[in-house]
Amino acid sequence: MSSHPYATGPGLYEPTPDEKTFALLAHVLGIFSGFIAPLVFFLVKRDSKFVSFHALQSLAWHIIYFICIFGAFIVFFVSMIASGAFHDRSSAQPPIAFFGFFGMVWLIAIGGGILNIVLGIVFGIKAHKGEWAEFPVLGGWILRKIIFS
Repeated sequence: MSSHPYATGPGLYEPTPDEKTFALLAHVLGIFSGFIAPLVFFLVKRDSKFVSFHALQSLAWHIIYFICIFGAFIVFFVSMIASGAFHDRSSAQPPIAFFGFFGMVWLIAIGGGILNIVLGIVFGIKAHKGEWAEFPVLGGWILRKIIFS
């Protein structure tokens, strides 16, 4: 039986209270600042593998979220320009692309925002408990390839 309740793999250790707090802040402040807070915590606390792990997870999530939102807006604006060029000016109806792509952009933004809040709170709590909790898909990769390589 391990003396470290959350040390689930080789090389994992029980973080100090300060590390737990910094990892919590990397997740929770990311809700409000996007990728800036996780990036700052990653750069400032490079000596702590626990804080680096949690900050990198939060940073990766915010970069993916930003790319999705940015991509959705590009598709929306391109479709609006393209459909506006071929739109019958005599009708008072907006271009059909407005409704389809606006709904897609809105769902991605709102759904991603809700997911952002949930991930920040849940993984912030886990980090404050000292858990090496992994985000789905990218958490295990970050732990294996970047933190303990």
